[in-house]
Amino acid sequence: MNLPLSLRRLLTIICEASLEPELVRELARLGARGYTITEARGQGAHGLRDGSWGASANIRVEVLCDELTAEAIVDTLHAGYSANYGMVMFVTDVAVLRPDKFRGAPG
Repeated sequence: MNLPLSLRRLLTIICEASLEPELVRELARLGARGYTITEARGQGAHGLRDGSWGASANIRVEVLCDELTAEAIVDTLHAGYSANYGMVMFVTDVAVLRPDKFRGAPG
């Protein structure tokens, strides 16, 4: 592959689906240019989350962004939500094409 790749962060958040409206607002406020949300099922510290009814539904939120934006989102969500909601966050390094798409919010 001869295309130029640049390092960015992939922030993945797995949490209760009821948090989606708040998370979407926080992501925009903190500079994420975009995100992908999918349904998630599994088992962990909060037991089986199979999504068979609303209270047991989880979502997986993925945000490609720069390091500063990822840190701001993780710090804010951890402080505001992780004590009272089921939430797991992890950050991985990824190589992307068109890196300007994944910087903080324009402007």
